[in-house]
Parts: sequence; C-alpha cells; structure tokens
Amino acid sequence: MLKPLHDYVVLVQSEAERETKTASGIILKNDKDERQVKATVVAIGPGRIDEGKTQPMHVEVGQTVIFKSYASTEVKMEDKTYLLVKESDILAILEG
Repeated sequence: MLKPLHDYVVLVQSEAERETKTASGIILKNDKDERQVKATVVAIGPGRIDEGKTQPMHVEVGQTVIFKSYASTEVKMEDKTYLLVKESDILAILEG
C-alpha cells in the first residue's frame, strides 16, 4: 500500500468511474481531460507543514471526493491503479 507524505491523498476510482459501457457493450474509457473526477480516499498524509506546524487534513479515509483529474499522478501497484493528488486539488467531499 502507498503511504502518502505531507498533504498528498491516495485515491481509488471504481471501474464504473473509469469507463462507460454503451448499450451495445462497447467500453469507452473516460477521457483524462475531464475537468473533475470522483474517487474514494484510501490513504492520507499527515498534513501540510506551514510555519513549522503540521496543518491537519480535511479529508478522511473512506470518503468519496471530486478532484481535478489533470492534477493526479497514476501509480500501478499489485494489479491496482491508485491516484495521488494534493489535498488542495480535491474540490469537494460527497456526502450521503
């Protein structure tokens, strides 16, 4: 598993979020140029260091978030794809 540093967050997208299937069964991959993407938080760093103090993170493991897709770094490990983003690139937390 990845352990993020500073204010980085590790996300995982569900297969449904990464691709779309047409009525005829053709799988269309979502375009990387989409402005926002939904994913689940699986790990968070300790927080951003500001003036010698660690600022706490605003997201928690298990939350579903919307983030800027062009700001993510894709990492493949053990047949899984993870996305690394800075917490400041997360736009919203989905509730409910």
